[in-house]
Amino acid sequence: MEYRRLGKSGLQVSALSFGSWITFGKQIQDGTADALMTIAYDAGVNFFDNAEIYARGKSETVMGEILKKKNWARSSYILSSKVFFGYEEGKPNQTGLSRKHIVEGCHAALKRLQVDYIDLFFCHRPDKNAPIEETVWAMNTLIQQGKILYWGTSEWSNDEIMQAFVFAERNRLIGPTMEQPQYNMFERTKLEKDYLLLFRDFGLGTTIWSPLGSGLLSGKYNTEMPTDTRLHIEGMDWLKERTLGDETRIAKTKLLDVVAKELGTTLPKLAIAWCLKNKNVSTAILGASKPEQLKETLTSLDVLPLLTQEVMEKIEGILQNQPIQPLF
Repeated sequence: MEYRRLGKSGLQVSALSFGSWITFGKQIQDGTADALMTIAYDAGVNFFDNAEIYARGKSETVMGEILKKKNWARSSYILSSKVFFGYEEGKPNQTGLSRKHIVEGCHAALKRLQVDYIDLFFCHRPDKNAPIEETVWAMNTLIQQGKILYWGTSEWSNDEIMQAFVFAERNRLIGPTMEQPQYNMFERTKLEKDYLLLFRDFGLGTTIWSPLGSGLLSGKYNTEMPTDTRLHIEGMDWLKERTLGDETRIAKTKLLDVVAKELGTTLPKLAIAWCLKNKNVSTAILGASKPEQLKETLTSLDVLPLLTQEVMEKIEGILQNQPIQPLF
């Protein structure tokens, strides 16, 4: 396993991490979740990603029970949670980034995960109704109390993250350490264009999600339309439309599969390694519902040396979606 600094922080995070979105407490049995976490940990993964909204808190409960049974030193792994969407009924103050919900959401996550502190605490989405000052102060307070160690954002715009940094610096508070954006061969703008100044000037770290494009880059949709995937889970229609709505993506995926075979590897491993080739990716979060899936993708780092300039240019020739770089 390779370990990378989370942005400019001193925290070492495994280049490949493991997340529980959709699977834990919903798509898979608890025993399978246990097996997957064990496979990941034994392979050197030290970061496990979660959120209050995942299965309405049950995902964190499942992960907490697994961790309680393990004899893993707390210092050997990193846990995250995210606050914004809530886990209760969605009444006023049960969602968003007010001080009230941030603090209550943190306390609830600590109980579900059965730990004394959360390593990485994310603002799961920006909140137009909460002043950035209130959000930054609340996160700073939780750090001072030792309930979280680092805070960050997820799917925030460049301007929104910049606001947080500026307010934190002006008031000598702790600003965000990391952002969790979607990043893969088909979703590139934020990592490769929008955030460049944040990387350069503030040392922002990233914990990217969906390196396989919600399964599209696994190749499973190249020849058929399987119905036992996350895209067919009840309530995931929005994800299915976003993933499969563009027919050209499947055509490109088939061509990428040819490149993978030429390199003697598989499409999922090629897609994940391609993400890790980006120096601004601190860690790529893997998802899996079956042990064999995870065992395969955990060897994606082996493909990195194969991604020569020539191979990268061949991939760009297929994708035809490289963001135009800004002029600073």
